[in-house]
Amino acid sequence: MSKYDYLVVGAGLYGAVFAYQKKKQGKNVLVIDKRNHIGGNCYTEDIEGIQVHKYGPHIFHTNNKQVWEFITQFGEFNNFVNSPIASYKGKVYNLPFNMNTFNELWGVTTPADAQKKLEEQRGKYADIEPKNLEEQALKLVGEDIYNTLIKGYTEKQWGRKCTELPAFIIKRLPLRLTFDNNYFNARYQGIPVEGYTKLFESMLDGIDVELNCDFLENRERFNNIANQTVYTGGIDSYFDYCYGALPYRSIRLETEVLNQKNYQGVAVVNYTEKDVPYTRVIEHKHFAFGEQDKTVVSREYSSEWKVGCEPFYPVNNQESLELLNKYQLLAQKNKNVHFGGRLGLFKYFDMDLIISSSLESSALL
Repeated sequence: MSKYDYLVVGAGLYGAVFAYQKKKQGKNVLVIDKRNHIGGNCYTEDIEGIQVHKYGPHIFHTNNKQVWEFITQFGEFNNFVNSPIASYKGKVYNLPFNMNTFNELWGVTTPADAQKKLEEQRGKYADIEPKNLEEQALKLVGEDIYNTLIKGYTEKQWGRKCTELPAFIIKRLPLRLTFDNNYFNARYQGIPVEGYTKLFESMLDGIDVELNCDFLENRERFNNIANQTVYTGGIDSYFDYCYGALPYRSIRLETEVLNQKNYQGVAVVNYTEKDVPYTRVIEHKHFAFGEQDKTVVSREYSSEWKVGCEPFYPVNNQESLELLNKYQLLAQKNKNVHFGGRLGLFKYFDMDLIISSSLESSALL
């Protein structure tokens, strides 16, 4: 007899939700993580009384009432609304693209004038069949928005020229003919008042958790410890990269404490100039309307990924999808191992979709 019904590899959002649901069903669960903390990339750390998002901003947003009611049972959420700005050559623009953005770009003040300007900007690209991201963006928004707010940021983010990126990455761009700076425009949004780590502690309460524990380095120990394994690491890593590594982009955050109350006046500023080396600056206190005397700021740099680095964003192209298919065929032969989450499924998820996916899996497995 195995000691546990389920071994969950990864104490991030997918793994924690799955473990909680299985415990509620009366199952015996062990959660392990190679990091020294729970919470995965949602992990927050208290620095100077500020909840710092150690792996980049995590702003919860959803239109799914079931998911909202599930996650808020573990902690109170504030009413933070994401309203980032973009900085380009000394000017700032609201995101997503809305009337404030169009006013700053073109001086227009009415939706009709903005619509006319957009149609004028997009006109000469209307009949093209986009072959890359640049052509797709020009067809959607025209040259001014593309050159000011998309091109530099995107090339830094992906480490490639926009002409070398596939068109499907940017199939849709939100254009709002209102003065609304609410980025997500979701019915439910906010951030845990006590930080995400406290939320995960509540979710994993009463469940066995082992940290600093690398499944891949301890396969022999874990092979028979549970009847079923839920693996949220990279699907390619589970199979020792036998077909090669799936491609990701990674990020690096440089965080510092500043002896001032307010650095940039907003939680997130995107830097869309190619010459500015970082993609964005995060001032963490603004996620919680902080009034501390000091502030904590993180500069985010996008970087190439290689085995051994932390993977963040799956690079979805034809080649990677074909490689993923090979690994998924291998996975289908492992009846007692189930893959989930951003890395296990090689797919970028918003947090609410991760929860929804994990709830669904925990009901089926």
